Amino acid sequence: MMLPTTLLRLELNKPELNTARVKRCCEGISLWLAVMLLLFVHPLYAEAYQAPGATGEGAGMLEFVDTNGRRQGQATLLTTDYRVRISGLIADTRLTQSFKNTSQQWREGVFVFPLPEKASVYGMTMRVGERKVVGEIREKQEAKKRYEDAKKAGKNAARVEQQRPNLFTTHLANIPPGETVTVELNYQQAVRYQSGEFELRLPTTLTPRYMPGAPLAETPSQWQGGWAKPTTEVPDADAVSPFTVLAKDVGEQSHRASISLDIHAGLPVGDVTSPSHELVSTWDGDRVSVTPEQHKVLMDRDLVVRWAPVRGQEPSAAVFHEQWQGEDYLLALLVPGLNRDRNLPRELVFVIDTSGSMAGQSIGQARASLLRGLDTLSPADRFNVIQFNSQTHSLFMQAVPANGQNLARARHYVEGLSANGGTEMAPALNAALGNDSQQDGASGHHVRQVVFITDGAVGNENALFDQIRRQLGDRRLFTVGIGSAPNMHFMREAARYGRGSYTAISDTADVAGPLDDLFAKMQSPVLTDIDVDFSQVAGSPEAYPARPGDLFAGEPMVQVIRGAGKEGYLGVSGLLPDGSRWQTSLDLSRAATGKGLHRHWGREKIDSVMDRGLSGRVDDKEKQQVLELALAHQLITRYTSFVAVDKTPVRTAPEPLETDHVPTLLPAGSSSTMLRYPQTATMSPLLIALGLLGLMFSAAAWMLQRRVFA
Repeated sequence: MMLPTTLLRLELNKPELNTARVKRCCEGISLWLAVMLLLFVHPLYAEAYQAPGATGEGAGMLEFVDTNGRRQGQATLLTTDYRVRISGLIADTRLTQSFKNTSQQWREGVFVFPLPEKASVYGMTMRVGERKVVGEIREKQEAKKRYEDAKKAGKNAARVEQQRPNLFTTHLANIPPGETVTVELNYQQAVRYQSGEFELRLPTTLTPRYMPGAPLAETPSQWQGGWAKPTTEVPDADAVSPFTVLAKDVGEQSHRASISLDIHAGLPVGDVTSPSHELVSTWDGDRVSVTPEQHKVLMDRDLVVRWAPVRGQEPSAAVFHEQWQGEDYLLALLVPGLNRDRNLPRELVFVIDTSGSMAGQSIGQARASLLRGLDTLSPADRFNVIQFNSQTHSLFMQAVPANGQNLARARHYVEGLSANGGTEMAPALNAALGNDSQQDGASGHHVRQVVFITDGAVGNENALFDQIRRQLGDRRLFTVGIGSAPNMHFMREAARYGRGSYTAISDTADVAGPLDDLFAKMQSPVLTDIDVDFSQVAGSPEAYPARPGDLFAGEPMVQVIRGAGKEGYLGVSGLLPDGSRWQTSLDLSRAATGKGLHRHWGREKIDSVMDRGLSGRVDDKEKQQVLELALAHQLITRYTSFVAVDKTPVRTAPEPLETDHVPTLLPAGSSSTMLRYPQTATMSPLLIALGLLGLMFSAAAWMLQRRVFA
């Protein structure tokens, strides 16, 4: 009955013609206002999300923008220079960072940057024009106070601190308008030797890390300038999340690096290669000079350099000696000749990271890596595939036989994987390590191995290391680093706690080579229960790592020792899979001259002390021990920083000082979804405009409804 009544009312109450015209006119005006409002919203939307300097004369260069959206000038330009001298197994690098202030305001530059995962930073120098200030190592809070006091006083000052073992921050105060200030860092790292090849990695950028946990209820009083907020699991997230931009977003000469290496390996070098850059190599006897083919390279990927000895010159053992402040230091390398003929049945669990940071070329590398691993399985093996992002999913309920049907299903599953979501790594580790499939007796005679394929882009590394140590059991964990700038600290340490090894894939065209080496090692017998005998060594040796990890075919044992001179023999033995004992000895009188061994020893001992507090809790005694070691060997640690302060003020108090958080470049091959831009305008204009737009459409709908039912 309602419908006829409504129609009757519409007919009896038909509006006059002029009233209808007014309503139609109002509706038309409302529609045009909505269109104009959309045109108004679009630039506000773009401004709220674009990178600074993406429009107008600032295109292609980051610019400072204040809270009112006013441009404050171009951002600090960054160039770097690496000079690397390699002697034996130690690489000593002089890294110079130059910060040019192209604006008309005084600037403070803050730059978060990566270093090699085992870098020992032992020197810092600040240069302002002709002035040179040598940095000093200080307790972290003291260094910060000296820096802040100098900044307020208008003095040139520099501070370098460690955020993670492979992540550091440079602070530069009072950079004058139009001037360049440089910070020179000296650090050393151990050269990696594996399967007859030496390798050195120089990181230049980093993949944005996933920060698990809930936001902290109380945020720090002093914001660190990162894109991430502190969380319960990563309380310093704002300090380890530098903005990430594209090369076109910075100046044409910014974020470029010049690099040179001088290799003196102590034996003839036959070949020098790189999976990341084209190189130019020049030989002078046993020395080799190496530079990238491009004089200046973009800082958007790690530089990886590999060199192989002349055929037949591969070392089976090497010993280096240094005397520093009256004490002897040794570095010993030993490559056991293990039997490759015996392969044991394995239970192999593949874990693949499919989070958003793996988007782009990285997920393609990861899929190719996993498919390569599936190809190595034999009918006697068992396997499973686990993928994780914000959620964890296992292909099978437990490890299954590597028969044709199961392998075909796994290949189809892997080929369909894509990257998105967060990097919740802990549940994936729990799925791979927490389920003990030996309880059903199906894999009781299998060697249990886990292959973890990831870029390691997480901020809670210590919690994950602790989890690996607790849940590992009798398994071996092998990490495969994916992408042009993986978190190598996570790769290396996760493999160390997992009693396995790590592999980095730097070139999408060369996935097979490194993985073939990895899987060949995993199929070969390991040397376990390694024992180092110092009974025939003079002095009171203290060696690190105190207990060498298990060795796989082609992998060396490396130990650095304090208190052992160049006399006697160093005995090494281990247990082969067949139960037989393998042993050998090193003649210390044949040790070659080494350099920087004391710093390498100091770093290894500091790491051993810090390992006791993987949960983040380090007691006062351990902290004091780290402080004493760091001050003695002049090293940056979690508790020490370098600080340099010029005595003469250069900025008067009334002149304002702006802080510039210098971004890093997005790693090559990464998806643009991983960009982390600094916010250049508040969201309030956009939200207001959207609210007005909603009200306009609501008014138009209300008027239309009145016209129909009037």
